[in-house]
Amino acid sequence: MNHSPDLRLAVTLRLLDGEGQRRFGPGVAALLEEVREKRSLRAAAASMGMAYSKAWRIVRTAEEALGHKLLSSTIGGRHGGGAALTEEAEALLAAYQALREEVDAFAQKRFQERFRDL
Repeated sequence: MNHSPDLRLAVTLRLLDGEGQRRFGPGVAALLEEVREKRSLRAAAASMGMAYSKAWRIVRTAEEALGHKLLSSTIGGRHGGGAALTEEAEALLAAYQALREEVDAFAQKRFQERFRDL
């Protein structure tokens, strides 16, 4: 049998609206995770090599599509500004991450079953 390079499976989970438009997925999730860690949209964008304006656009687009705020922001002040995830964003991110883990585990198991002899 001819041995091919090792194959692996990569599954991407995206939430779509009724018209098939992307509304939430790995990019928005990663950005929210960075905001949670860095407590700043600007710092999160910088850590991802993304322009702040693009990060804002991503957040605004997701908020409009989902119908609720994802970030609560504070501007300036003695300790500077910052951002935190809203309760809705925390719930959405937790549900997305849990589903992503479940889908990935299922897909990896099925991939091994189907492709182990190829």
